[in-house]
Amino acid sequence: MHSFGYRANALLTFSVTILALMCAMASISDTFNSPSPTAHVQVLNINRFQKKSNGDDEIGMTLSISADLQSLFTWNTKQVFVFLAAEYKTPKNAMNQVSLWDGIIQLKKDAKFSTKFKNKYRFIDQGSNLRGRNINLTLHWHVMPKIGKMFADKLVVNGFQLPYSYR
Repeated sequence: MHSFGYRANALLTFSVTILALMCAMASISDTFNSPSPTAHVQVLNINRFQKKSNGDDEIGMTLSISADLQSLFTWNTKQVFVFLAAEYKTPKNAMNQVSLWDGIIQLKKDAKFSTKFKNKYRFIDQGSNLRGRNINLTLHWHVMPKIGKMFADKLVVNGFQLPYSYR
């Protein structure tokens, strides 16, 4: 006869092996999901475009966003972190990225939304580089699964041009 310790060890090893196999299958099942999110972002108004006393440009604007991110949700999705970024080039930097808005979506039903807002974070460029500059608005998301690796993607929704003079 086998001892109690030997039987407990065999049962624990078998259980952990089955759990690891189930986690691997769950992670693999997400690779077959091909999400197709949609979004529309519109700049409603540039409320403030000024040069600060230290020479930096600052922008305050009102935006409208409507998005359908429900296709990002599967049975393995815990939450989705989503943010809207303004991306632009300057002579000093090939890529500048400023976060304007963000949110955490935990339920699939909340992944289809429409909102109007002022930029949540300050849009400041170090230097006087923004006058007349073309700005791309990009919606980024990070899908956080219950099990498996996190993945991220983005959708360039549209762009706009800033005025040539301060307001």
